[in-house]
Amino acid sequence: DKIFYDHVVQPVLREDNEIGVRSLSESEDKIKGSFSLMSLFDSITYNKGASITWMLSGFLTEKLFIRALTSYLRQFSFSNANQDDLWTHIQMVVDAQDKVQLPASVKQVMDSWTCQNGFPVLTLNVTTGTISQEQFLNKKNENSTDSYNNTWIIPVSWMRNGSSQPLMWLDKSSKMFPEMQVSESEYDWILLNVNLSGYYRVNYDQLNLKRLARLLENDPKAIPAVSRFQLIDDGFALTQFGYIQIETALELTKYLAREDELFIWNVVLLNLVPENLESTLKNYEVYPLLKKYLLKRVLPIYRYYAGFIRQNVDALEDDYFAQVYLEKLFATVCWLGLQDCLNLSSELYAKWMDNPEYKIPFLIRRTVCCYGVAVGSDKEWNFAWEMYNHTDSTKEDKEILLSAMSCAKESWLLYRYLQYGLSDTLFSSNCTSIIILYVMTKDIGHRIAWEFVTENW
Repeated sequence: DKIFYDHVVQPVLREDNEIGVRSLSESEDKIKGSFSLMSLFDSITYNKGASITWMLSGFLTEKLFIRALTSYLRQFSFSNANQDDLWTHIQMVVDAQDKVQLPASVKQVMDSWTCQNGFPVLTLNVTTGTISQEQFLNKKNENSTDSYNNTWIIPVSWMRNGSSQPLMWLDKSSKMFPEMQVSESEYDWILLNVNLSGYYRVNYDQLNLKRLARLLENDPKAIPAVSRFQLIDDGFALTQFGYIQIETALELTKYLAREDELFIWNVVLLNLVPENLESTLKNYEVYPLLKKYLLKRVLPIYRYYAGFIRQNVDALEDDYFAQVYLEKLFATVCWLGLQDCLNLSSELYAKWMDNPEYKIPFLIRRTVCCYGVAVGSDKEWNFAWEMYNHTDSTKEDKEILLSAMSCAKESWLLYRYLQYGLSDTLFSSNCTSIIILYVMTKDIGHRIAWEFVTENW
């Protein structure tokens, strides 16, 4: 489940919020006109389609969904079908039982998700128990004067004080749910869209958000892991699109020193730390604040995984998220200047220098090579150069080392590297621009690369 939300639902939510993004289902006339058939085989089709199918299975129950799908596949296994055929078979299964009750026909519910572009954001007021919906769009986009009146028929899974509650339906733009009014007790809280079961974002009022933030600080496990992931990602998305202030989103991250889920840490770093780490070093106001805020919170999970790296890295073989995201975590911690991370990189790099047969742990290999060169001297840089030219080096090895050699902190090493890049005998022609770009993205390399380019072209 965590992998599905992390790799499928979250990425498409990030993409499916622009005005020009198409709906999941397009009419035949539109496909013949403005769309080419091949353009429909994209993340909207696959990831949004999977997310909405997951939501459908959730509110139907898996048992009814499989029963309807089996019936549908039997009838259309050797013929064409459209989405209405699937809705018909699901409706037949729903009509044949009385446990699952829908607020409208299956077609009406599902067409609101497949025939409209985008997705909703729900706003909850826990004082009145009111939930309102609107299309999630960038409120900061001054060029957009259009108003959108799309409404969805939304299954609202929810939890109160740790207890799951019966599914509710929001089938209009705004609706009051008296059950969602909270008392004055700070321990009375509401959580919507439990485990990201619905394809939408949630915006809480200040009262409920503060209670959720306090709960996370006191007992983070009281909220399911996927919901913690969602709270943080929704918070930053709402900030980016002008619904809330950044301070509100950061309230939900104060607890992070107690967060041990790597996939949740990844969404934090995705939102707080730039893809090009060095670019923030140029913002001398932001970097020290970010360093102070993040370091004390990231230390526990860093130390946990650093222990494995030093003592038993093989134990992480079955940890999927370590395989995917540990590199980002370690790169960020080293970038923030934690001495233990720099020392670890230096230790592992030195082991490799002493024995070229030694394999740096694959999970953090790129980080170790970069910071091994960064904290070293020309000796470490020359070793990277030697290994780059080694006959046994794979294409991936070369790419990692090409990047690592740009991590040097001494200006003359970077300048020499750029000079090497001009040589047809040392590098292929396409490597020159790559080397310049690598050097340019580094804090001390930006000026050196610019001067080098102006001198040589």
